Amino acid sequence: MAATILTRAETGDFLDREFPQMQAGGRAYHLEAVGPLSARMRLEAQERFLRPGATVSGPAMMALADYALYAAILANIGPVALAVTTSLTFNFLRKPAAGDLLAECRLLKLGRRLAVGEVLITAVGSPDLVCHATGTYSIPPP
Repeated sequence: MAATILTRAETGDFLDREFPQMQAGGRAYHLEAVGPLSARMRLEAQERFLRPGATVSGPAMMALADYALYAAILANIGPVALAVTTSLTFNFLRKPAAGDLLAECRLLKLGRRLAVGEVLITAVGSPDLVCHATGTYSIPPP
């Protein structure tokens, strides 16, 4: 695939319009890039995403991975609001310090009905993985 169907700005506008609840309480998810079969999203680790022990919570990392995967799919197939998650698997590899996280998503398969991808989550400024996720999305027929 040579180019995306939606630009980063178009993908971000669609996400903001269709899923404003993801930014409830203040913007925290920042779509930084989309590309052929890929997306990068940053989670601004606000107080609401922290858990005891001064770390970003597992549910916050799970939402980040799912949202990054959705953004990558949308950028590559266009504005299909009803593409839905059918499977997500997470491996939490190390405890991230309280701080921003970066999700790098790569689509492994983008078919007419299913998309499969992986998301690598690191703490900003560190190459060490804190979470590895894989997910499958069902894409509705046109």
